[in-house]
Amino acid sequence: MRIYTRSGDKGTTSLIYGDRVPKNDLRVEAYGTCDEVNSMIGLAMSHLKREDWEGREEFVTFMTKVQTILFHVGAELATPKGKDVMWQLKEAHIKELEANIDEWDKVLAPLKNFILPSGHEASAAFHAARTVARRAERTAVALEEELSNPLVVSYLNRLSDLLFVAARYVNHHLGGEEIPLQADV
Repeated sequence: MRIYTRSGDKGTTSLIYGDRVPKNDLRVEAYGTCDEVNSMIGLAMSHLKREDWEGREEFVTFMTKVQTILFHVGAELATPKGKDVMWQLKEAHIKELEANIDEWDKVLAPLKNFILPSGHEASAAFHAARTVARRAERTAVALEEELSNPLVVSYLNRLSDLLFVAARYVNHHLGGEEIPLQADV
């Protein structure tokens, strides 16, 4: 199988089931942004290879699962409304994000003000992933009428919350400094 097909050379791409759309179609933007989030999570995780803390393996395993689910969310976004999806996001996936947010948040100092994306390299990358997840969510909201599964928006919303807490959690375990937002600059 060749990596290149030349089928997109005129600015179109195929959705699942073969419908061709312009590469700047909002649906393509939505699943492409999910791919960006996934890549940013991968970048964040690459900064953890040499690091160790109690619970690291569970953290890595869960974040890998999140990446897999996010790949499937992209496939849902690439499936035209009314067509069968190969895999479907469920409420349980959102609940799992919430459970991890709550678990990780237990060890973190309460926030007294906004913080700047900072600290350990992995933490900063998780913050960057969070901002891309917010963009994916905004794009999915713009597509809401065309979505087969309304849980996609909820998942992306909760994912950005998880990535924020993941950034703080990594900083906590690896000694990264959280820089508070200064009101007077």
